[in-house]
Amino acid sequence: MWDQVRVDHGKEFYLCLYMQEILSRHRYNLTRQPYLQTTSLRNLRVERIWPEINSRVNYPLKEALVHLVDQEAIDMQDNLVKFCVSNLMCQVSQIGMNRVVQSWNAHRIPGRGIPNDLAAGGCPAKVSEDLLACASVAADGYDQVLGSSLSRDAAFGVDPFHSEEDRSQAEDEFAVAFPDMSVIFDSVVNNNHNVFCEALFCLLTLAERYV
Repeated sequence: MWDQVRVDHGKEFYLCLYMQEILSRHRYNLTRQPYLQTTSLRNLRVERIWPEINSRVNYPLKEALVHLVDQEAIDMQDNLVKFCVSNLMCQVSQIGMNRVVQSWNAHRIPGRGIPNDLAAGGCPAKVSEDLLACASVAADGYDQVLGSSLSRDAAFGVDPFHSEEDRSQAEDEFAVAFPDMSVIFDSVVNNNHNVFCEALFCLLTLAERYV
């Protein structure tokens, strides 16, 4: 449990601050306020990771996708294409995100130390998992307690599968063709879009077959 969360006044933090307030009595240092909202005059240290994420994850994947659109190989107005692009991009980008976070946590921050070393002792205040609701349940609680509504995740493209069995079959066949998603990511970040394109067209073919 964090003793204190510090953020600016962006709306994207509302649910985080709600949970921090709800669980505030479980903190180690109860003399501090659960959170602080301050005017963002400059990026906080953790926000400086975004240029790294863009250059190492987002931009290479975006370049591969833009290339397909420019070549008119895919129609991004088609709901099936939207769904498959979103599905593949999320899985591949997660690999890159995990790598960036791991490398960030292993590097030295001047005047602070290495995040992995700083976290080695664990958090002084721990809470049981049953107190940490999943995002949708926490959002429902926010709506009920505060009488306000949060924006929920929006779907990019409509799920084309009519049954869980059809979806599972398509996913299994895709996993046979592309058992290691990291291969797709590695090729993209090394300016080779071929594997990414093959994976996307394979996913589109399977989706069309099972819908």
